[in-house]
Amino acid sequence: MADPNDRADEENELPLATSVGYQLRMAHRASQRYLQERIEPHGVTLGMWYFLRALWQEDGLTQRELSHRIGTMEPTTLSAIAGMEKSGLVLRERNAADRRKLHVWLTPKGRALKATLMPLAVGVVEKATEGFSPEDRERFLAYLGMVQRNLAEPRIDQDPGKE
Repeated sequence: MADPNDRADEENELPLATSVGYQLRMAHRASQRYLQERIEPHGVTLGMWYFLRALWQEDGLTQRELSHRIGTMEPTTLSAIAGMEKSGLVLRERNAADRRKLHVWLTPKGRALKATLMPLAVGVVEKATEGFSPEDRERFLAYLGMVQRNLAEPRIDQDPGKE
């Protein structure tokens, strides 16, 4: 006779094939590897990539602003910026009004990389969405945005009567 506990265990399992988290992670890792292979020959690590993207959109952000935009802890940002500064991609400058703030500015070398690296990034997106119709791609991006919004803040199910 089958053990009823075995059935309960089966019902609570989440096969990797149907795990949204696992599938997102594997897709993310694949896209990161693919991008990394393309940008590293240009002296840019994956860690630098995100900061360059943010600075290409808005140069002169503070280190704290960069941390928030990229979603990294400040020590990680400091380490990445130091490496980028050593590579000649950025300069750090103290804010004249608030000496505690350090702004990060692209150098001409850092700014010039955009023309080389952005087409590579576009190629990664095109490869990742190969076989998608334009409508599928739009829907896919909308779904990813929805997942992010759904998970943006931890939700604790509470009984409204218990506070």
